[in-house]
This record gives sequence, structure tokens and C-alpha cells, in this order.
Amino acid sequence: MKASETFVKTFKTISKDETAISAQYLLRAGYIHKEMAGVYTFLPLGLKVIENIKDIIREELNAIHCQEISMTALQNPEPWQKSGRWADQDIDIWFKTELSAGGEVGLAPTHEEPITNMMKKYISSYKDLPAYVYQFQTKFRNELRAKSGILRGREFLMKDLYSFSADDASHMKFYHQVEEAYRTIFDRLNIGDSTYQTFASGGIFAKYSHEFQTVLPIGEDTIYYNQDKSVVLNEEVLNDEVLNEMGVTRDELESTKSAEVANIFTLKYKYSKPLDLNFINQDGEREYVTMGCYGIGVSRLMGVIAEKFADDKGLIWPESIAPFRYYLIAIGDQATNIANDLHSQHPDLFYFDDTDNRPGAKFADADLIGLPYRAVISDKTLQDNKIEITNRLTGQTSLLTIDDFVAKL
Repeated sequence: MKASETFVKTFKTISKDETAISAQYLLRAGYIHKEMAGVYTFLPLGLKVIENIKDIIREELNAIHCQEISMTALQNPEPWQKSGRWADQDIDIWFKTELSAGGEVGLAPTHEEPITNMMKKYISSYKDLPAYVYQFQTKFRNELRAKSGILRGREFLMKDLYSFSADDASHMKFYHQVEEAYRTIFDRLNIGDSTYQTFASGGIFAKYSHEFQTVLPIGEDTIYYNQDKSVVLNEEVLNDEVLNEMGVTRDELESTKSAEVANIFTLKYKYSKPLDLNFINQDGEREYVTMGCYGIGVSRLMGVIAEKFADDKGLIWPESIAPFRYYLIAIGDQATNIANDLHSQHPDLFYFDDTDNRPGAKFADADLIGLPYRAVISDKTLQDNKIEITNRLTGQTSLLTIDDFVAKL
């Protein structure tokens, strides 16, 4: 990408109603555009980050034999009525609309009901199980207060995975596979060392669910942990009974603010029973399918990472999800020619700032946009046939010969 060829610009200031550092920088750097409170457009650079996060998630889920689909945002009320989750008094975050031909539809806040209803066509025998199905889908939740940019929105991107198993044992085997896959995903996103699998409320079919919480000062949750992090609890389950069961005392625990980036639930028959998703087992008897669900907030992850690694100059993206690896700056005519050649040969690696801005403004934009490395070619460094590379995270600068740099690419 060349800066002169994109419509996106950087901004020195934004609206004062954005309090999260991540939202301020993402807006100023041209990654997102605010449509209204809790609703954001992903611009070219932001969409690249989102797609890179999705690719990491997709690779790890495909490795444990999950299959990707894409479901509809518009929702038929019937499955939701059967599960008891259509009425506004049961779920108060619905967006609903009247059809001109009559009737009502909703915009999906989640997809347990429609996917359970859909799988009735494909599961009838134990031979059809297990099945693991996931999607990346925009969700809609009528939050009372949408704040903190893409950390909590009314419209957001989520990865939701659903498992369909013949019994508890096979369900739990897959459940543990997802736990490991999630840990790998967060390691690859460079937040593995600050993201903890946390005991949380499990609903009616399991005593606990598990959340994955990333330590974040502006996070909406509070987690409690012991010294070796072997026990991490969401504040919602912090009581004497749970402490006794976990073998810890309140005095052993410290607390910190965090942001939930993922969760996993054992659903058992919560949806398969009211929606009549069943199968014939090996003994010829009819049973309900055992289900689980596993979510990752994709757009929220982008906000968490942006917030976590930012400094007073701007964003700092991990290499694994950065939209480009290098912010390329050329100073001088000869340097510009070489920069153009590098960009044309490796367009996926370079964001080339070929604008007429002064070098100082380009350096400031490089810091704000937050690519892992800044590459500066100037007629002065070319006297020694070298290019200057600066690591955005550490600030460390080195000089490489053009040939060595090209070989490194």
C-alpha cells in the first residue's frame, strides 16, 4: 500500500468522547471509522488486522477438525421462541424489526438456536457425530452503554464455534482440545503471557464455564488469582464455597482488571432438547445431542491488543497481525527510486509513505500507525549503500546494507 493511493488519512485529534487509548489511536491512525456509538467501520488497515487475527484463529480451529460456515444475521423467531430466548424480558439486548410483508425478525446476538435448528437436518445417527462447526459473524447487541471503542460495541465481529457430541466424554475431550487451541491462539497473538483461563459462572448445566481474560487496566472485569496463577477466578464466582472447592483462601488471592477475550461453555441439552436435536445411538435408542459453545471476540481482540501495546506515540502491533511489516520512508530522489522498487517487489510487506509530508511528519505517522518496523532510506545512508531499520517496540535502530535487507525479506 502507498499512502498517496489510499483515501485514509491520519488525524492529530479526535472527538473527546473516546476515552480508551485504543479507540483514540485506532481512529487517529485510520484503522477504524466511528459510525455512531458502539458501531465502527474497519478501514483498509484495520480490516487487514482483523483478517490476520481471523487467519490465526482459523488455522488453529481447522487443526482440530472444525469446519467453517457463514450463517445469517437475520433471525427467524421460531427457534428462539422454542428455547425461551425471543422475548425482550428474557434477553434485553435484541435488535428487532418488522417485515413489510408482516412478521418480525431479529439481528443475531449469538447463534446457538439457528445452528441447533440447522443441524437437525444433518444429525440423525451416532455415525453423524461428532461435528464441530464455526463461523466469523457480525453480532448485534443493544447494549445500554457502548463504550471503550471496539472493546465493547453494539455491532461486533465474533468467532463462534459449536460442538455436537454423542456423550459427555467425547464432549469433554473436544472441550480440552479447544482450551489448548485457544492458548496457542493467544500465544500467537502475543498476549498468551497475560491471558488467563478463568473460572466463571457456568449456567444451569455446568457448575463453571471458562473465560479467557487478558489483564488490562481499563478492562470491565476483575479477576482474582493465586501466586502461581493455578487458580484464577472471575469476581462473579468469588465466594466461600468456590474458594473451598479450589483449595485457596481469600488472603492468597490478588486482583487485577481484565478484559474477556473468549469463553467456552458446556451446554449439554440446553438447546438440543427444546429444539429436538437428537440421534439414534448404537443401541438403537434415541438421545439428545450434547452441545458446547466456544466464542472469541475478534474485533474486541483487536482493541485489547491495541490498548495493551500502545505507548505515548501510538500503536504497536505484534508482527503476527500487523497490516504490514515495515513503514517505508524515502528521503531524496535516489532513495525514492529504491523504495519504489522495494514496494513493487514486496507489496505485502511495506506501507510506503510516498506523500510530500516532511520527514518529521512521516516519522510521527509511523509511530502512530504502529507497524513493527520503520525502514528509512535516504540519499545520505545510500552513500554507504545502507537502510535504517527501527524496531517500533524497542526503539532499537540498526543499519543494514540494501543487499542484506533484501535477503532478509
